[in-house]
Parts: sequence; C-alpha cells; structure tokens
Amino acid sequence: MHDNRTEDNAHRDKEAPSKTAAERTKERRQADKAAYKTNMDLSKRSYIWALKFVLPFKKKIAWLAVCGIIAVSGETLTPKMIQYVIDHVVVNQDKSLFFAIIAALTVINLLMLIAKNYRNLLQRTIGELASRDMQTAIFKHLRKLGFAHYERHPAGETLSMFNSEVASVQKIYRNFLPGVIDNLLFVAVAIAMLLTISGWLSLVMLPTFALYYLFGPYFERKASQYGRMGGQSRIEYNQSIYETISGMREFRAFGSQPWYHDRTIGKHKNWSHYYLLAATYSFGRGSFRRFTFYLGAVALFVLGYYSLQNNWITLGGFIAFTLLYMTTMFRLTMLVTMLTEQKLVIHQTVPLFEFMHKKIEIEDPEQPIELDTVRGGLTFEDVRFGYPEQPPVINGFNLSIKPGEKVAFVGASGNGKTTMFKMIGRFYDPTSGIIRLDGVPINQMALGQLRESVGYVFQETYLFGSSVKENIRFGKPDATDEEVVAAAKAAYAHDFIMQLPEGYDTLVGERGMKLSGGQKQRISIARMFAKQPAVILLDEATSSLDNVSEAEVQRALDEVLEGRTTIAIAHRLSTVKHFDTIVVIHEGRVAEAGSYDDLIARRGLLYQLEAGQTGESEGRLAHEVR
Repeated sequence: MHDNRTEDNAHRDKEAPSKTAAERTKERRQADKAAYKTNMDLSKRSYIWALKFVLPFKKKIAWLAVCGIIAVSGETLTPKMIQYVIDHVVVNQDKSLFFAIIAALTVINLLMLIAKNYRNLLQRTIGELASRDMQTAIFKHLRKLGFAHYERHPAGETLSMFNSEVASVQKIYRNFLPGVIDNLLFVAVAIAMLLTISGWLSLVMLPTFALYYLFGPYFERKASQYGRMGGQSRIEYNQSIYETISGMREFRAFGSQPWYHDRTIGKHKNWSHYYLLAATYSFGRGSFRRFTFYLGAVALFVLGYYSLQNNWITLGGFIAFTLLYMTTMFRLTMLVTMLTEQKLVIHQTVPLFEFMHKKIEIEDPEQPIELDTVRGGLTFEDVRFGYPEQPPVINGFNLSIKPGEKVAFVGASGNGKTTMFKMIGRFYDPTSGIIRLDGVPINQMALGQLRESVGYVFQETYLFGSSVKENIRFGKPDATDEEVVAAAKAAYAHDFIMQLPEGYDTLVGERGMKLSGGQKQRISIARMFAKQPAVILLDEATSSLDNVSEAEVQRALDEVLEGRTTIAIAHRLSTVKHFDTIVVIHEGRVAEAGSYDDLIARRGLLYQLEAGQTGESEGRLAHEVR
C-alpha cells in the first residue's frame, strides 16, 4: 500500500503543472504592491497622528498663513513688475513711472523681508511646541503601559525610539511641514501668474512632469521599502549599542568583547546597507526629476523663440515668464523632494505611531473606590493567570491574609510566587478570580492609592545615579530632610551614610555601583520606611547577601515590617521561620498553609523542602515538588 501511494503521489506531482517563472514574478509583484499599499496606509495614519500635535496652535498657524501669502505675493509680483518695466517704461521712456515702480518694489521687498522673518519665527515656535506636546504624550503613554510591555520590550528598544523615531517627527515639524506649505503656496500662486502671462507656454510643464511621474513611483516604492527596512535595522543596532554599554562589566569579565564587537559591527553594516539602498533610489528619483526639469527648460526656449517671432508674447512677458518658470520649477522640485524625503521620514515614525496606539492593559476604573485608611488585609479568591502563549501559572489560588500578618510564599521555582507579587500591585490582572485589599477588589481601586499602599523590596535594588538623600526620598518625594534621616536610621543605614565622603549628598553612581549589596538594600528599606506602605512585598531581599550584610538588612527589615502586612518570597526557609504563616505554592495553588512548626510536623511539602535544603532528600524533593 505504501509503495502504491508513493507511486500515485509521484504521478500526481508529474501531472501537476508547475508555475512558470513569469507567474511567480507576477505573484511576487502583486505581493509587493499589496505590502506597499498596507505600508502607505500605515504611513498616512502616522502622519495624521503627528499633525494632531500642531492643530492646537490655530492662531499661530493663521498668522503663519498670512505671512506666507505676503512673502509669496512679493516673490511673484517682482517678475510681473519687471515685465511692466520692459514692455511699458522702457518703450515709453517714462522715468516717473520707473521710479514709482522702484519705490513699489522697495516697499514690497521690505514687507516680504518682515513677513519671512516673522514666518520663520512662527514656524520654529509651532515646531518646538508641537514637539514638546508629542514627547509629553509619549511619556504619559509610557507610564500607562502595563508591566508586560517592559518585559516584552528591552530598554534599548525604547531608548532607540526616543533617539530615532521622535527625532524623525521633530524633522517633520521643523523642516518638512513648513517647507511643504511654503513651497506649495508659492507654486499655486506662481502657476496662476504664469497662466496670466501665457497659457501656451505654461503647457510646457505638463509633458515634463507627466514623464517624471511615469517612472517616479518606482523609485519612490523602492526608497520607501528600503527606508522601512533600514529603520528596523537601526533599532536593532541601537539595542546592540545599549547592551554593549550596560553589559560592559560582563563582556570584560568573560573576555567577550571581540565577539560582541563583531555582532554590533554586523548590525551596523546591515543598517548601512539598507540606508544606502534607500538613499540610492531617493537620489535616482531626484536626478530623474531634474532631468525632466531641464528638458522642459529647453522646450521653453524653443517655444518662446517661436512665440516672440509670431508676436504671441512680448519680450517683457517672455522674460517674466522665464524668471517665474525657473523659480517655480525649482520650488516645485523642492516640493517634490521634500514630499519624497518626508515619506521616508514618516516610515521611520510608524513604530512610534504603533507604540502610541498600544492597548493599555492595566487602567484606572472609571469610578474608583477610595479607601479612607488602608489596613492591609488581602484576600485571593480562585485567582488564575497565564502569560500569553504559555501554560497557566496560577491555577485557582485561594488565600486570606489578615492586616499586619507576616506571610511567606515558598516552593520550587516556576510555581507562580513572583507572578502573585506582580498581580498584587496590578502589574498584571488575573485572567479570572479576584484579589481584594481590605475587602475591595484591587481592579476597582485607583492605581495611585493601590501602589502607594504596596511597597516592594526586590533582590536587585535599583538606585538612581543621584545622591543618597534623593534615592531615599524616591519613596516619598515630598519628604523633608529630617524624614529622610529618620528613615535611614530606622533602616540602620545612617551610620554608614555618615561615613561616606559627602554624607547624604554623596552620589552613589549608576545603579548604586559605589555601594555594597547590603548598603544598597538598606537604602531600599529606608525608601520603604519613608513611604510607609500598608503592605510590603519582599522578593528574596537578602538572598544575594553575605552573612554579615544579611544580618544587618534583616535587622532593618524587622524595624520597617513592624505592624505591616508582609508577604515574602523565600527560598531559604531559615529567614521566614518566625513568620505567622508559611504558604507552600505548588503548581499555582496553595498546597499547604500554616506556621512553620505545624507544617514541619505534618511532614508534607514544607518538610521535604527543608530536607532538600539540608541535603537529606533532594531526589524526592525534585520528584514531588517540581
């Protein structure tokens, strides 16, 4: 049977007509056109979004339009007055009219100069204000995005967005948008003026631009395509630069600098490759455009010669038309160039547009419930949660924690302890079930009150590169110097701070690199003491410290935890023996809960964990707990 099926399949494959090269090429072109259309639609929406930040300044835009009209009128009237001088003043030898025209030209140019200067000032002002509002909107959106965004997107990607995409939008505000409006206004007025001088000669512009737009879109599509690919390559390169700087210690420790240097250079070459391809097609379009422009100029002189011979146009009219034509064509080519370059820039803003339209996963309720006083009672009712495209992590978690109670979460890695911490602070919301704080579902509380009520002490403490004082004040921005010192004393940090070169004004360096692990943790605890939260979450706060530092930090923790609801993740059971309740989490559920002595007496999972840590039953622990 197998052989027969094989023969039948082979026979059908022989009979099935294969696609010709022409058909494959046609399909590929259709796919390219569809992708181009989709990208153009996305670029159009990105551009409209960017323009929304300009619209609030309607009064300034109105004055900008007035100044633009005055400037354009002055530029287009000058050739017309030259025509009048040649055709009437020179022929009639009218000196008084000549001086009157000179006086009028002087006034026109003076007004034009004032209008241009004020227009430039308005353009810069509108651009800077729009840029400010856009960056403010980005920062606000960045703060509203859920914790999931920061886990899925590295910091280098976000920094690249600010360095590249934001700068691209600023180019639109500062250069392209004012330039496009200015040139478009001039071209519209100038073409109307050209038609009044000679409609016959004005027809010269039609075939030249028809020739250009017959082939121009090809260059545009290619430039846009490679510009988009170059933008993505630039993000990858910037991410690599960020990792190189932030991971310099590890690179040197492992001797991996040449390896990562080669990777970074490779990403730069990739970016340069696409950038040069985009520039090549962009310049090709510009060259072809100039060719059609000069071809039109040759046709103008040929038709102008015959028009003069047949008295279809005066000498002054031909000179005025030529001056206007050259300026108009120059401004028109500038307009097309700006539109082309702007399209490339708009492609670079698409990631920013998509970022600004990311769905905010964790939002404040429309009518939040405000607690007068947060006591710290927590209740978990059949809580379930799973990360996208991954198996569920929390599977029906039920637990009640009284205000002021100290609870430890223990269990093997991967069973959901850290995930529960994230959900308490609403970094994530459960897929089902309810978490209550003092009886109120936390998703019905204002995020501000919830996060003011919950404090974290992580295993890795993040300190800003500012002073010790400012790092402690981070817990309570309006804290006085006296409150900062009191918090440091409560965290047993005051003594070592006073031994620093400048005391509380000592700069701690990037990420607190000038301090030891124990010192950083005590500053983190001082932060928490200044904040005075009702609920404190400890995520392995002492696991990376030596015995001396751990004892100091533990003493500080005992001070700050007094009277507050505390939940700690602990792998070393010795640090949580004195807690009121120990909760063993297994496969996302509460497997055991009780005091340390009670659970050990039961000889269940906690007993096995304890045995595994003392080396008596590691094999059984791995089998039964994991």
